[in-house]
Formats: sequence, C-alpha cells, structure tokens
Amino acid sequence: MHVPLSYYLILSAILFGLGVLGFLLKRSIIAIFMSLELMLNAVNLSFVAFSYAWQQISGQIFVFFVIVVAAAEAAVGLAIIIMIFRNRASLNIERINLMKL
Repeated sequence: MHVPLSYYLILSAILFGLGVLGFLLKRSIIAIFMSLELMLNAVNLSFVAFSYAWQQISGQIFVFFVIVVAAAEAAVGLAIIIMIFRNRASLNIERINLMKL
C-alpha cells in the first residue's frame, strides 16, 4: 500500500499552520519555543517526503542538518529561557522587558 505524496504535504502544512498559530497566539515563551520546533519538524517532514518520492538522499541529508541546528537552538534557547525566568520570575512574553532592571 502506497501513501501519496500529497498526504504528507497536507500533514506538513497542517503542522506548520498549527506552529504559526501557536507562535502568534501564545504568550508563554515555552509555548512559542515549542511552536518553532513544530514548524521545523513540519518542514523536515516535507523534505523527507520529497526525498522519498524523488528517490534522492539529499533531502534526508538536509533534514539531518536541520535537526542538528534545531538541537543547538534548543540548548541555547532553553538556557536563555532559564535565565529570563530566574531574573524576571515570569515566562509571560508581555511581562518581560529586558531593558529595565
């Protein structure tokens, strides 16, 4: 049984749309961070689907590099989030003003 490429692309578009909505509507830094990761994974799904459909390994290699960059971004992003929480005692994006002490 073969799953059409369009199904993967529709799923990827839905996941990316949910990520964009979460990024625009959420007020917590953690939720925004998770929305960014969801968008990255939606793009990775598209790369893998096209790679499989066209029998090319280059899409999967590109996904590998995106995952490596996302892991580094997650480490740095979580460190920044922890420092903001320690200094401000809040993760609400509206209450964080880094220009004030």
